Amino acid sequence: MKAVLFLHGLGGSAEEAAHYRPLFPDAEVIGLDYRGIAPWEAGKEIREAVRKLKERCEAVDLIGYSIGAFLAMHAGIDALIEKAYFISPVTDMESLILARMARDGVTEETLRKKGTIPAGDGPAFSWAYLRYVREHPVEWRTPTAVLYAEHDGLTPYETIAAFCRAHGASLTVMPGGEHWFHTEKQVRFLDDWLRKER
Repeated sequence: MKAVLFLHGLGGSAEEAAHYRPLFPDAEVIGLDYRGIAPWEAGKEIREAVRKLKERCEAVDLIGYSIGAFLAMHAGIDALIEKAYFISPVTDMESLILARMARDGVTEETLRKKGTIPAGDGPAFSWAYLRYVREHPVEWRTPTAVLYAEHDGLTPYETIAAFCRAHGASLTVMPGGEHWFHTEKQVRFLDDWLRKER
């Protein structure tokens, strides 16, 4: 039997895995409600979930959405995963954090001194988090297919394209799409992409 582990994006939940079950009829699709959003916390949860699936399944695939993809790449699981499907993945967290800091007028020096600073939107800024992503570059060797939206407001196209080149991942871009695939047209595009990439 094959298993597919779904890792949701920020504000999402494990229940979203239900959407993907009809797209993987020959597999058990499971969502993980990881508790931490720091890679050193969520990574342990993700690693444990994958190890448990590997104990009873022949193969494990992964669907990582947004930060779910980022956390997967920092969980040390690439040797355990047969194939990964990344939807709007965050592939350069350092640049994303620095852009959010610049927008909110937060300097690195202030963040270093204070440790954490509330953000205008999204998670608080954390010096420990920023240091972690700088000290732990992505190492990912799993065969991966990436779905990216033309109007993704979190990650520039050049960043996604560079990630795909560096890691040998296939890249599909949805014209007019957004980071969160939520309209009927966007969801249909996502589903068609997954059927094609399986």
